Amino acid sequence: MSRKFESVEDDAGKVTRYLRHSNGGGLVGPGADVAESARIGSMTYVETGARIGPGSRVGHGSWIDREAHVGDRTVIGDGVYVGHGSVIGNRVHIGSHSRIGAGATIGHGSHLHADTTVPERGRITAKTSRLRHDAAENRPRKPHRRLAA
Repeated sequence: MSRKFESVEDDAGKVTRYLRHSNGGGLVGPGADVAESARIGSMTYVETGARIGPGSRVGHGSWIDREAHVGDRTVIGDGVYVGHGSVIGNRVHIGSHSRIGAGATIGHGSHLHADTTVPERGRITAKTSRLRHDAAENRPRKPHRRLAA
């Protein structure tokens, strides 16, 4: 199997060689660890030292910054930025065009809607991020109200 490399020059003139990922076509920086079963969308960059877990999917045009860790079976939508050193747990869903600040932590099983912004060093848990749905109907549950007697 031949390895395809591509050189990218930043604004400061520094050139970095990226490996073209075989499962989707994104660019993977030197020292990044992308599981074989992970899918990387086209026009996606996985920077140096980042890790993408098995079964995860990173959408088109997303950017996984240096030292960021994405857990197993996590779905990251199109156009998402994951900041330097962020940790995203297993089975997380991040909607398109979201921004995860540097050093943020997203807990296992969390669900973030599209266009969500998590500040630097922010912390999200599954309990605070997930919208509950009725199993019988695919619509959000109404909050239970206690009636005064």
